[in-house]
Amino acid sequence: MADIVPAILEKDFREIKNKLTFLRGLTKCVQIDFCDGVYVSNQTWPFASGGFEDADFLKIMNEEEGLPFWEDFDFEFDLMVAEAVENFNIYMKLGPKRMIFHLGAQKNLEDFEHFLEGLDMYIRDNVEIGLAFKPNDDLSIVSRLSHKVDFLQCMGSDKIGIQGEKFSLKALEDIKFLKKELPGIVISVDIGINLENTESILDAGTDRFAVGSSIWKSPDPIGALQDFQSLA
Repeated sequence: MADIVPAILEKDFREIKNKLTFLRGLTKCVQIDFCDGVYVSNQTWPFASGGFEDADFLKIMNEEEGLPFWEDFDFEFDLMVAEAVENFNIYMKLGPKRMIFHLGAQKNLEDFEHFLEGLDMYIRDNVEIGLAFKPNDDLSIVSRLSHKVDFLQCMGSDKIGIQGEKFSLKALEDIKFLKKELPGIVISVDIGINLENTESILDAGTDRFAVGSSIWKSPDPIGALQDFQSLA
């Protein structure tokens, strides 16, 4: 059985809250996509509305409130941002259960390795750390870093930060290769997931699916989510 994680990519905090309201009782884990307009061209909350000075973001930072329905969900943060490591403590204040760092966003791999190795044991015990990679990334580097993270996230396209991209066949081969090369590794897949290709991606060894547009652009989002859950 693979987990289905609905992915929310929104510029407006109110829309994030609306989608979380919709998902209550339907799923436990939700992915929030952070796009800064630097590492990727798109911007999502809070970068689309003032960055770390956004009013809702500041309320969470000041512990006046948490993310909407924080008691109902385990939040997975997909950090498609240029300075995820530098701002790690800021993102931690949002209360993630999982944090995903992108290989392509790292300026210095040696510094990134030292960051992973130096994470506090409390964080390691309470937050899962993931490494995301794209089809054109070097799998030898992914393999090297895999032992320092809890899971890998295979991006289904080289074009990230938006929803609705087509799933790459190269990504499918990457999953098969890594599952053989790294027995026991947990692999999540994000981008391009639909009801037609889920079975083949699952057969490749996928453990978790992050699904965005195939849920939210469906005329029946609840039915679409339940269809994915039944397939996985």
